[in-house]
Amino acid sequence: MERRKIFAVRWPSNKECSCLRLIAALLSSFVRLFTGVQARWFGSAPDDDARRVYFANHTSNFDFLVLWSVLPDQLRKRTRPVAASDYWRAGRLRRFLAESVFRGVLIERKKVTRANNPMDQLVPVLNAGESLIIFPEGGRTSEPEMRPFKSGLYYLGRAVPDVDFVPVYINNASRVLPKGELLPLPLLCSVIFGKSLRLEKNESKDAFLTRARAAVEALIDL
Repeated sequence: MERRKIFAVRWPSNKECSCLRLIAALLSSFVRLFTGVQARWFGSAPDDDARRVYFANHTSNFDFLVLWSVLPDQLRKRTRPVAASDYWRAGRLRRFLAESVFRGVLIERKKVTRANNPMDQLVPVLNAGESLIIFPEGGRTSEPEMRPFKSGLYYLGRAVPDVDFVPVYINNASRVLPKGELLPLPLLCSVIFGKSLRLEKNESKDAFLTRARAAVEALIDL
C-alpha cells in the first residue's frame, strides 16, 4: 500500500511574529535614514482605517520599499506591496523578505492564466480590510514618461467599487537603485501622495486608466 506523506502547516509563533515586525521596523527606519525620504500629502491624508490602493510610477526595485517605509507605522502594518513572483521568489533571502517581512502579494506577470489570475489574490486582501501598493505600468522603466497603465487597476475598481485609489509619485528612487545594480546609493528621495479617486459608474476601462495615469503625472512638479 502506498504511504502518503502528510505535511502540517506551521504558523509563525508569537515570538517569530515579533521578530518579523522588528525586522520590518528596522528596514523601514534604515530606508528613511539612508534616502532621507519624505512623504508629502496633497488632497489626501494617512488613514489607519481606510482600505486603499496606492498606485505609483515604477523605475526601480527600490520603489515599493521607499513608498512602504514612509507610511505611518500602523498604516504600514496594514499595507501590502504587490510584486512579481518571478523576481521576489528568486532566492531564499528575497522570498523571506517579500513574503514574511513585507507580507507582499506575489503575482504572476508573464504567463497569466485563469488558474493564476492576480485578481484572485488581490481582491481578498482588500475585502479583508487591508491596503495594497501597486505599480500599474507592469514593469520598471528608465524612460522619463510613464508607460500606459495595465488593466488590473480597472478590474480592481470593478471588483471592489468602494475602495479608494491614491496616486503616488516616487521621485529619484531610480538613482538610489538603478536597474541592474545590486547596491543602493545614499541619495535623497521623496514620495508624493495625491487626491484619491474611485472608478465612476459606467466609466470605461480606457477612461479610468487614462485618468489614473494623469493623476500620477500631475504630482511630478509638486
